[in-house]
Amino acid sequence: MSRSTPWTISFAMRPGLRPLLFGETAMQRLSALADVHSEVIDDLGSPAARELLHATDVLITGWGCPLITPGKSTTGRLQAVVHAAGTVKNHLSDAVWTSGIAVSSAADANATPVAEYTVAQILLANKRMDEMRAAYRAERAGADWTERFPGIGNYRRTVGIVGASRIGRRVLNHLAAFDLDLLLHDPYVDDAGAQELGARRVDLDEIFRASDVVTLHAPDLPETRHLADARRIALMRPGSVLVNTARGRLVDTDALTEAVVSGRVRAVLDVTEPEVLPAGSPLYDHPGVVLTPHVAGSIGGELRRLGDAAVDEVESWLRTGRFRTPVRPETLAITA
Repeated sequence: MSRSTPWTISFAMRPGLRPLLFGETAMQRLSALADVHSEVIDDLGSPAARELLHATDVLITGWGCPLITPGKSTTGRLQAVVHAAGTVKNHLSDAVWTSGIAVSSAADANATPVAEYTVAQILLANKRMDEMRAAYRAERAGADWTERFPGIGNYRRTVGIVGASRIGRRVLNHLAAFDLDLLLHDPYVDDAGAQELGARRVDLDEIFRASDVVTLHAPDLPETRHLADARRIALMRPGSVLVNTARGRLVDTDALTEAVVSGRVRAVLDVTEPEVLPAGSPLYDHPGVVLTPHVAGSIGGELRRLGDAAVDEVESWLRTGRFRTPVRPETLAITA
């Protein structure tokens, strides 16, 4: 889009995050598009921060961004918000959607490492690598591992995917390269749609009943809370695995803990409820659990992917008036 005066870009996120997201090349790209404010907004309580936001056309946000509320936040001439992360629900008020401000997110970019992590854990879980490694480390001797772990491996194992989300679809795409049987449950995908994704559509109970691995990729909504509850966890095959890289609230932690401690099921958990688990939780040390601290998403050098995606979106919007990956208000109720 053309205009007589330069566009202005500002950042709103937690202190220290911007240089992790945006390298020198990314900042140069932004500077070639608009006037870039050097200050980073992390709190709208000061007059200086409100004045900066008031003078901003495009706001690039990240984790730790304060709540943006047109009117209350003195958003002035703000026309677009580009979020260099996933969900925008935590920092954009409802008023943003009625104000005409365009919104984009790097959720697609952040889906990539989550899907990679998930697929790696599924393949390793079917090989029972953590348990085998622990036994080998403790015994320091050879063994008949097939006899000890009958049925291990990925050939013709059944993986059930709950949710054809951005991440769920990537997981399905990656898993298509292996000799696996894929099941899918998503209320917004029909039989033909599931087939196009390389899976067979089944109901949610069947996912838990028939799968060697169940992996969750549904959004955190009131209706998905404890989607994996005691009843569904009880449907799981002995020795099967529940993978959660979505949100902790999808799983009844008490029910899962009981099933894991009994030795009936295993788990791969990158998110939990609560997050962090109490220090006394048996999930920390149980040999049937892989527990990681919400690191499946972009971390370390992967943050630059989010920054680059955000720059691409700013460039698209300033040049064409359109985003490549817009966030649409009508989809907020069914997405993360």
